[in-house]
Amino acid sequence: MTLSVCVFCSASDSVEARYLKLAEEVGTAIAACGWTLVSGGEHVSMMGAVAAAARAAGGQTVGIVSDSLLHRADRDSDRLIVAQGIGARKQRMTEEADALLALPGGLGTCDEIFTAWTERMVGVHDKPLILLDPDDHFGGLLDWVADARARGFVQASSLTAVRHVRTVADALDACAG
Repeated sequence: MTLSVCVFCSASDSVEARYLKLAEEVGTAIAACGWTLVSGGEHVSMMGAVAAAARAAGGQTVGIVSDSLLHRADRDSDRLIVAQGIGARKQRMTEEADALLALPGGLGTCDEIFTAWTERMVGVHDKPLILLDPDDHFGGLLDWVADARARGFVQASSLTAVRHVRTVADALDACAG
């Protein structure tokens, strides 16, 4: 089965080396499956590491960069798409992918997760949404969502719309459905 997997992850230059290594492991694994990597189209940090690793392992990459971030564009992408703004970038990333995989990240990554999660809940797509979380980075976020559910702000079905996994192998299994 040939899939396109969109990876949401950090473009921050201050992340620890273990997160760069995780991104490299994911990129290599996606390529080993014969799948295409879709990313935010920047050459820096985890975003650059996942794409470079996928290409180094023989995989195809699609980078979707916002016009405001062209100076950080991954010009080695097999396909580089320029989107008009961050919202259009997120929409195009989701459209290009069969599965959505989030690695640890900050506000931008959370924005991508919540947009994809909300769109899944309202029927815009039914693509798998997976949080790869080897060190409980998303623990507080998921606790908050569970608390919002307990307070009546989130439907029970929302909690099962996202898979929370610890290993790259489990993440790839979840992407494959």
